[in-house]
Amino acid sequence: MKTKDFSRRKFIATTATGTAAVAVSASIPAFGNITPVRNESEKLAILGGTPVAPEKKWPDWPYIDEKVVEEVVKTTRSGIWCRIQSPNGTVPTFEKELAKLYGIKNTVSTGSGTQALNTVVEALELGPGDEIITSPYTDPGTIQSILVSRALPVMADLDPESFQLDPDDVERKITKNTKALMPVHMMGQPCNMQRIMEIAKKNNLKVIEDSCQAIMAVYQGKKVGLIGDAGCLSFQTSKVFCCGEGGAIFSNNDELLEKCYTVMNHGTAKNGRTTVIGSKYRMNEFEAAVLLGQMPGLQERHDIRNRNAKYITENLKDIPGLIPQKLYEGTTEGSWYIYAWAYKKEQWNNAPREKFLKALAAEGISLSPYIANGLHREPWTEFIQTLPEYKTMFGAARMKKFRDELNLVKCDQVCQEMAMIWASGPLTGTLADMDDLIKAIKKVHANRDKLNSI
Repeated sequence: MKTKDFSRRKFIATTATGTAAVAVSASIPAFGNITPVRNESEKLAILGGTPVAPEKKWPDWPYIDEKVVEEVVKTTRSGIWCRIQSPNGTVPTFEKELAKLYGIKNTVSTGSGTQALNTVVEALELGPGDEIITSPYTDPGTIQSILVSRALPVMADLDPESFQLDPDDVERKITKNTKALMPVHMMGQPCNMQRIMEIAKKNNLKVIEDSCQAIMAVYQGKKVGLIGDAGCLSFQTSKVFCCGEGGAIFSNNDELLEKCYTVMNHGTAKNGRTTVIGSKYRMNEFEAAVLLGQMPGLQERHDIRNRNAKYITENLKDIPGLIPQKLYEGTTEGSWYIYAWAYKKEQWNNAPREKFLKALAAEGISLSPYIANGLHREPWTEFIQTLPEYKTMFGAARMKKFRDELNLVKCDQVCQEMAMIWASGPLTGTLADMDDLIKAIKKVHANRDKLNSI
């Protein structure tokens, strides 16, 4: 299999097809010490030098082994291809196994992470006239999960060091119509949930955690997604636990989970009565089979990614101008969907980020800028203002305020400075793989005075 970048993000800008693992917080202790970098002062490969890692091969993604194939074949031969055919089919079995992983009674699966989020929005009876505060730096599915219920997504700005929602701006954006917060755990790392939950409690707001990138991440002793009222996962192919498409909802609130099941099942409850409005958001049996097949090694791959992230961080901590994503206090495990830095060109001889990425790619290590621009700069913000329901339910004054608040300069800064690697596959590599990444970055840094000549 060839390594591939699969993502539902249609607005991601990448600079090359390869990927490598990128940084975490410098506060995490070292895992080990890298061997001396022999090539860092040599000529850059893009200027005729020898690449650090020519034809670099990272671990394949998505993850496939015989167990995965076996589960798909088993499901195929069973003839049970839809979850409603059997209470003991592949989807119900997967839901129970996922619940065990999270230490709760049950979960509800869906066809995507976006569907999971919208299911929770509907189960909480949020809709026209209601406002939900969320991040502009996320997949469009976050926003769409709110829009399809005709609620208003209100975007708060970011903390440019963590790439996460800034709780202070969240608090500023609260109005009398705010009913919920939808924090997004970007890159697979927990956002500042202590502050988010304090704000929610103070203002009597629901909290829907967009944990789509953050399976198994741990914050202050809890898995993210179990801190607010409900959490949602995505199993889209780029994720660290994936099946092409797919999603799940988990919560400590059993009554809310029952409502989520009903909404997900086209408004039909487990007793067979159609009781509420709901789309058909069911996960199919084959997606669940792929996920069940990956479960035996899920914890091991999670641990390897965390180990490698610590190793990279420690061994690049002395490189100025490449600042790893800040992790909030209490973060003990990340999902490491993405390993990300802020690239500060002032520390790289004022070389534009594109030249830094181009030089690294020539060394065999390809990084990406990730999201080209925040969702506050996408056309949907104008489109909803043409819809009668938004004009009627929110009014001209509120929609003008919505438009006026789209100046999210810190999100713009993050988009302009981001350098990252899809960590799903690459960060499951060996320490020798991580050494290649580290050596290439150190070599480019040692030759930063040459970058503007590229």
